[in-house]
Amino acid sequence: MPRKVFNQALGWPIGEVDPSGPRPGGDQILSENKQSGESQRAAVESLASRMYDDVTVTEVIRPAAVLSEHNAYLVKEGLKRDDVRSGGRWHAEPGCWRLFERAWKGKDERSAAAAGLIGSIQVAYGMPTRWEITIFRATITAVGVQNGYTVDTLCDGALSHAGLTLATCPRIDMPAPPRAFRSR
Repeated sequence: MPRKVFNQALGWPIGEVDPSGPRPGGDQILSENKQSGESQRAAVESLASRMYDDVTVTEVIRPAAVLSEHNAYLVKEGLKRDDVRSGGRWHAEPGCWRLFERAWKGKDERSAAAAGLIGSIQVAYGMPTRWEITIFRATITAVGVQNGYTVDTLCDGALSHAGLTLATCPRIDMPAPPRAFRSR
């Protein structure tokens, strides 16, 4: 009779193996424990939470939201006015916009831990054209969830500087990355 195999780090059953002993290449999985999409998603979110300690929700935004040149300017200027180092709550860098519970006490990032990170928005400047900004992923921490934040409300907070929400922001389907080069 096959025995269950568990992921040692998480204790989740991942399949069954032949009890006749290990094989030269390791145990052979005879049947996999198929999970429904909902339980798989919960398992992945739990794994991410344990790996990153405070990350609760990460969502890839598809189709990606795109800010036009004018809206990108308005959002960047708004985030600059709300800078966490000068009394605001946003820390915006090319590639990532982060929202905190409160302003930093100092000007450096060491005070960021005490400010309580709510979440972050991953962006790509100059995509799909030179002056546009593409929003492609958002992450909410445990602090953000405790404060009632969702991916939509986090993104809406940044986009509000241009009078937009994630639901009203123009979208673009990003093409799949090209296949890796293979030698013949």
